[in-house]
Amino acid sequence: MNVLEVSGLTKHFPIVAGILRREVGRVRAATDVNFVIEKGDTLALVGESGCGKTTVARCIVRALRPTAGAIRFAPDDERMVDLAPLSRSALRPLRRHIQLIFQDPYASLNPRMMVGDIIAEPLVVTGVPGPEREARVRELLDLVGLPAVARLRFPHAFSGGQRQRIGIARALALNPRLIVADEPVSALDVSVQAQIINLLLDVQDRLGLSMLFVAHDLGVVRHVSDRVAVMYVGRMVEIAPTASIYVRPRHPYTEALLAAVPKADPTLRDTGEPLLGEVADPAHPPPGCAFHPRCPHAEAR
Repeated sequence: MNVLEVSGLTKHFPIVAGILRREVGRVRAATDVNFVIEKGDTLALVGESGCGKTTVARCIVRALRPTAGAIRFAPDDERMVDLAPLSRSALRPLRRHIQLIFQDPYASLNPRMMVGDIIAEPLVVTGVPGPEREARVRELLDLVGLPAVARLRFPHAFSGGQRQRIGIARALALNPRLIVADEPVSALDVSVQAQIINLLLDVQDRLGLSMLFVAHDLGVVRHVSDRVAVMYVGRMVEIAPTASIYVRPRHPYTEALLAAVPKADPTLRDTGEPLLGEVADPAHPPPGCAFHPRCPHAEAR
């Protein structure tokens, strides 16, 4: 069963100028994005900075209203709801089923609140009684590998990896069906990244979660994803199972991203074509394939 079905998702931001604030152009942050996420699976959304990954993620959690397209989400096994046209009041009962893990584990935590209150905040909003909240907070801290006493401390007392564990605990508080992880390990040390990825995999297996994992590093998502979708200048250029995309990439942009992944074996270094140039301007994307100004296979005609 599919938990999420995204079809034709488009998000354009208007460019306005002048005293009358007239629209003079549009930033095409995401255009005609299509994918599905099955129950218990992880889809990795990858690409360079500025390619539209975070815009897609924010549309899915409805922090942004899409310009066009459908976002069909299954809050349970009986129905699917299109989130795209819903109002804020109609979205409210559905938000508990989709939770977000942020990129910066410190900026996403209120420094004036103790960890126990941060994790319990979604429970307070949904009206869970006090004794149940306390028990749930202890359960969540144990789930993410933190001691129960951590609930009595403030975020500044923890390391970056521990703060991200707190963020994961908060995201799991309401037993969501879908987790949207927006580059959850990019701000962490390499050694800590592996711990957080292993934690996410363990939690996903125990709770049967589905996950959209946003990242820019193909070396990271290989260990966490079932399928990989590659984006460039707001468009999806390739989507395939993880096992095949690393062995047989179909698009030259995917090949270039794979060539940039550091390799432990010195004999495998410096393979593939280097990725030259800068990401195209989404306000004025190149005609045809947007990657052609940087593509080693492109021909001048």
